[in-house]
Amino acid sequence: MDEITFLTALHRPGTIVDVGAHEGLLTLPLAALPRAEVIAFEPLPEARATLERAAAGLANVTIRAEALGDAAGRLALSVPLLDGVPQWQWASTAKGYAAHEGGRVTVRRLEVPVLRLDDVAPRGVTAIKLDAEGAEYAVLRGAREILRRDRPILTLELEERHAEGCTWAVPAFLDALGYEVAFELQGRWHAMAALDRPTMQRASPDPSVFEASDPYVFNFYAWPAERDAEARALLKG
Repeated sequence: MDEITFLTALHRPGTIVDVGAHEGLLTLPLAALPRAEVIAFEPLPEARATLERAAAGLANVTIRAEALGDAAGRLALSVPLLDGVPQWQWASTAKGYAAHEGGRVTVRRLEVPVLRLDDVAPRGVTAIKLDAEGAEYAVLRGAREILRRDRPILTLELEERHAEGCTWAVPAFLDALGYEVAFELQGRWHAMAALDRPTMQRASPDPSVFEASDPYVFNFYAWPAERDAEARALLKG
Protein backbone atom coordinates (compact mmCIF):
# COMPACT_ATOMS: atom_id res chain seq x y z
CA MET A 1 0.00 0.00 0.00
CA ASP A 2 1.32 3.41 -0.94
CA GLU A 3 -0.16 6.86 -0.51
CA ILE A 4 -1.65 7.28 -3.96
CA THR A 5 -3.21 3.79 -3.89
CA PHE A 6 -4.85 4.50 -0.54
CA LEU A 7 -6.08 7.95 -1.55
CA THR A 8 -7.39 6.67 -4.88
CA ALA A 9 -9.18 3.66 -3.40
CA LEU A 10 -11.01 5.75 -0.78
CA HIS A 11 -11.48 8.83 -2.95
CA ARG A 12 -14.64 10.86 -2.74
CA PRO A 13 -15.26 14.00 -4.84
CA GLY A 14 -14.19 17.16 -3.07
CA THR A 15 -11.10 19.06 -2.01
CA ILE A 16 -7.79 17.25 -1.49
CA VAL A 17 -5.11 19.10 0.47
CA ASP A 18 -1.48 18.30 -0.37
CA VAL A 19 0.70 19.58 2.48
CA GLY A 20 4.36 19.57 1.52
CA ALA A 21 3.57 19.18 -2.16
CA HIS A 22 7.21 19.70 -3.17
CA GLU A 23 7.50 19.21 -6.95
CA GLY A 24 4.07 17.62 -7.36
CA LEU A 25 4.80 13.89 -7.17
CA LEU A 26 1.35 13.32 -5.66
CA THR A 27 -0.33 16.61 -6.60
CA LEU A 28 -0.70 15.67 -10.26
CA PRO A 29 -2.17 12.16 -9.83
CA LEU A 30 -4.49 13.48 -7.14
CA ALA A 31 -5.70 16.17 -9.53
CA ALA A 32 -6.61 13.43 -12.01
CA LEU A 33 -9.10 11.81 -9.62
CA PRO A 34 -12.78 12.29 -10.50
CA ARG A 35 -14.22 15.65 -9.42
CA ALA A 36 -11.16 16.49 -7.33
CA GLU A 37 -9.98 19.98 -6.44
CA VAL A 38 -6.41 20.04 -5.12
CA ILE A 39 -4.86 22.70 -2.90
CA ALA A 40 -1.09 22.22 -2.80
CA PHE A 41 0.98 23.94 -0.10
CA GLU A 42 4.70 24.33 -0.82
CA PRO A 43 6.68 27.12 0.89
CA LEU A 44 10.06 26.26 -0.65
CA PRO A 45 10.41 28.58 -3.69
CA GLU A 46 12.51 26.26 -5.87
CA ALA A 47 10.22 23.27 -5.40
CA ARG A 48 7.13 25.42 -5.84
CA ALA A 49 8.43 26.81 -9.14
CA THR A 50 8.83 23.25 -10.45
CA LEU A 51 5.33 22.39 -9.23
CA GLU A 52 3.86 25.45 -10.92
CA ARG A 53 5.40 24.44 -14.23
CA ALA A 54 4.17 20.85 -13.86
CA ALA A 55 0.63 21.94 -12.97
CA ALA A 56 0.34 24.68 -15.58
CA GLY A 57 -3.03 24.48 -17.27
CA LEU A 58 -4.69 22.39 -14.54
CA ALA A 59 -7.70 24.44 -13.50
CA ASN A 60 -8.42 22.22 -10.50
CA VAL A 61 -5.02 22.77 -8.84
CA THR A 62 -4.38 25.74 -6.56
CA ILE A 63 -0.79 26.24 -5.41
CA ARG A 64 -0.07 28.18 -2.23
CA ALA A 65 3.25 29.49 -0.98
CA GLU A 66 2.47 29.31 2.73
CA ALA A 67 3.54 26.68 5.23
CA LEU A 68 0.88 25.30 7.55
CA GLY A 69 0.88 25.13 11.34
CA ASP A 70 -1.26 25.68 14.42
CA ALA A 71 -1.07 29.50 14.39
CA ALA A 72 -0.83 32.17 11.73
CA GLY A 73 2.46 34.03 11.56
CA ARG A 74 5.92 33.54 10.13
CA LEU A 75 8.50 30.80 10.70
CA ALA A 76 12.02 29.98 9.54
CA LEU A 77 12.13 27.30 6.86
CA SER A 78 15.48 25.50 7.15
CA VAL A 79 17.02 23.74 4.16
CA PRO A 80 20.17 21.68 4.82
CA LEU A 81 22.85 21.65 2.14
CA LEU A 82 25.08 18.60 1.82
CA ASP A 83 28.40 19.47 0.19
CA GLY A 84 26.68 22.62 -1.08
CA VAL A 85 23.74 20.76 -2.65
CA PRO A 86 20.31 21.70 -1.22
CA GLN A 87 18.43 18.75 0.26
CA TRP A 88 14.99 20.12 -0.61
CA GLN A 89 13.15 17.06 0.69
CA TRP A 90 14.45 17.88 4.21
CA ALA A 91 13.17 21.48 4.26
CA SER A 92 11.46 22.01 7.60
CA THR A 93 9.80 24.66 9.76
CA ALA A 94 10.02 22.30 12.74
CA LYS A 95 13.79 21.81 12.95
CA GLY A 96 16.78 23.98 12.18
CA TYR A 97 19.57 21.40 11.72
CA ALA A 98 21.91 23.53 13.88
CA ALA A 99 23.27 20.41 15.58
CA HIS A 100 24.48 19.11 12.21
CA GLU A 101 26.06 22.28 10.82
CA GLY A 102 29.75 22.18 10.10
CA GLY A 103 31.79 19.95 7.84
CA ARG A 104 29.64 18.71 4.99
CA VAL A 105 26.40 20.28 6.21
CA THR A 106 25.42 23.93 5.97
CA VAL A 107 21.93 25.35 6.41
CA ARG A 108 19.99 27.92 4.40
CA ARG A 109 17.15 29.60 6.28
CA LEU A 110 14.35 31.72 4.90
CA GLU A 111 11.31 33.21 6.55
CA VAL A 112 7.95 31.97 5.25
CA PRO A 113 4.32 32.81 6.06
CA VAL A 114 2.38 30.23 8.08
CA LEU A 115 -1.39 29.66 8.14
CA ARG A 116 -3.83 27.35 9.86
CA LEU A 117 -5.58 25.05 7.42
CA ASP A 118 -8.86 25.70 9.27
CA ASP A 119 -8.59 29.35 8.25
CA VAL A 120 -8.08 28.85 4.52
CA ALA A 121 -9.52 25.52 3.32
CA PRO A 122 -13.06 25.43 1.96
CA ARG A 123 -15.73 23.09 3.23
CA GLY A 124 -15.71 19.63 1.73
CA VAL A 125 -12.13 18.48 2.36
CA THR A 126 -12.15 14.76 1.59
CA ALA A 127 -8.44 13.91 1.91
CA ILE A 128 -5.21 15.33 3.30
CA LYS A 129 -1.73 14.19 2.33
CA LEU A 130 0.71 15.43 4.95
CA ASP A 131 4.50 15.45 4.70
CA ALA A 132 5.95 18.39 6.62
CA GLU A 133 9.30 17.12 7.95
CA GLY A 134 8.40 17.22 11.62
CA ALA A 135 5.59 19.82 11.56
CA GLU A 136 2.78 17.28 11.09
CA TYR A 137 1.37 17.59 14.62
CA ALA A 138 1.21 21.38 14.36
CA VAL A 139 -0.48 21.17 10.96
CA LEU A 140 -3.15 18.82 12.31
CA ARG A 141 -3.78 21.00 15.36
CA GLY A 142 -4.44 23.82 12.91
CA ALA A 143 -6.91 21.60 11.01
CA ARG A 144 -8.96 20.38 13.99
CA GLU A 145 -12.24 21.86 12.74
CA ILE A 146 -11.80 20.30 9.28
CA LEU A 147 -11.13 16.91 10.84
CA ARG A 148 -14.24 17.18 12.99
CA ARG A 149 -16.49 18.59 10.27
CA ASP A 150 -15.38 17.01 6.98
CA ARG A 151 -13.86 13.70 8.20
CA PRO A 152 -11.16 13.46 5.49
CA ILE A 153 -8.93 10.45 5.06
CA LEU A 154 -5.24 11.09 5.74
CA THR A 155 -1.81 9.93 4.69
CA LEU A 156 1.01 10.99 6.99
CA GLU A 157 4.76 10.79 6.93
CA LEU A 158 5.85 10.65 10.57
CA GLU A 159 9.51 10.32 11.47
CA GLU A 160 10.98 10.35 14.96
CA ARG A 161 14.23 11.68 13.52
CA HIS A 162 12.43 14.90 12.57
CA ALA A 163 10.11 15.26 15.58
CA GLU A 164 10.73 13.09 18.61
CA GLY A 165 7.46 11.71 19.94
CA CYS A 166 5.45 12.39 16.79
CA THR A 167 4.53 8.73 16.26
CA TRP A 168 2.90 8.84 19.70
CA ALA A 169 1.41 12.34 19.70
CA VAL A 170 -0.18 12.38 16.25
CA PRO A 171 -2.05 9.05 16.58
CA ALA A 172 -3.26 10.06 20.06
CA PHE A 173 -4.55 13.38 18.71
CA LEU A 174 -6.37 11.66 15.86
CA ASP A 175 -7.75 8.96 18.15
CA ALA A 176 -9.39 11.68 20.25
CA LEU A 177 -11.14 12.88 17.07
CA GLY A 178 -12.47 9.42 16.23
CA TYR A 179 -9.84 8.31 13.74
CA GLU A 180 -8.15 4.97 13.20
CA VAL A 181 -4.40 5.14 12.48
CA ALA A 182 -2.39 2.25 11.02
CA PHE A 183 0.65 1.34 8.98
CA GLU A 184 1.07 -1.27 6.27
CA LEU A 185 3.67 -3.99 6.42
CA GLN A 186 3.84 -7.18 4.36
CA GLY A 187 0.38 -6.61 2.93
CA ARG A 188 -1.42 -6.16 6.25
CA TRP A 189 -2.66 -3.28 8.34
CA HIS A 190 -0.98 -2.93 11.72
CA ALA A 191 -2.17 -0.81 14.64
CA MET A 192 0.20 1.82 16.02
CA ALA A 193 0.78 -0.37 19.07
CA ALA A 194 2.68 -2.74 16.76
CA LEU A 195 5.20 -0.06 15.75
CA ASP A 196 8.51 -1.04 17.32
CA ARG A 197 10.33 2.27 17.12
CA PRO A 198 13.87 1.01 17.87
CA THR A 199 13.70 -1.43 14.93
CA MET A 200 11.17 0.23 12.57
CA GLN A 201 11.93 3.95 13.06
CA ARG A 202 15.70 4.11 13.40
CA ALA A 203 17.20 6.71 11.08
CA SER A 204 19.83 9.38 11.36
CA PRO A 205 18.61 12.99 11.76
CA ASP A 206 21.89 14.13 10.15
CA PRO A 207 21.55 14.84 6.40
CA SER A 208 25.11 13.60 5.86
CA VAL A 209 24.48 10.16 7.40
CA PHE A 210 22.43 7.72 5.33
CA GLU A 211 21.30 5.18 7.89
CA ALA A 212 17.88 3.64 8.47
CA SER A 213 16.34 0.50 9.91
CA ASP A 214 14.99 -2.28 7.72
CA PRO A 215 12.05 -2.05 7.55
CA TYR A 216 11.84 1.70 7.97
CA VAL A 217 8.16 2.50 8.57
CA PHE A 218 7.29 6.14 8.05
CA ASN A 219 4.08 6.15 5.98
CA PHE A 220 0.93 6.05 8.10
CA TYR A 221 -2.73 6.05 7.13
CA ALA A 222 -5.72 7.41 9.02
CA TRP A 223 -9.43 7.28 8.42
CA PRO A 224 -12.58 8.21 10.34
CA ALA A 225 -13.93 5.36 12.45
CA GLU A 226 -17.12 5.41 10.40
CA ARG A 227 -15.10 4.31 7.34
CA ASP A 228 -13.22 1.56 9.14
CA ALA A 229 -14.71 -1.38 7.25
CA GLU A 230 -14.07 0.31 3.91
CA ALA A 231 -10.43 1.06 4.75
CA ARG A 232 -9.67 -2.34 6.20
CA ALA A 233 -11.10 -4.04 3.13
CA LEU A 234 -8.11 -2.67 1.19
CA LEU A 235 -5.77 -5.01 3.08
CA LYS A 236 -5.97 -7.95 5.44
CA GLY A 237 -5.87 -7.14 9.15
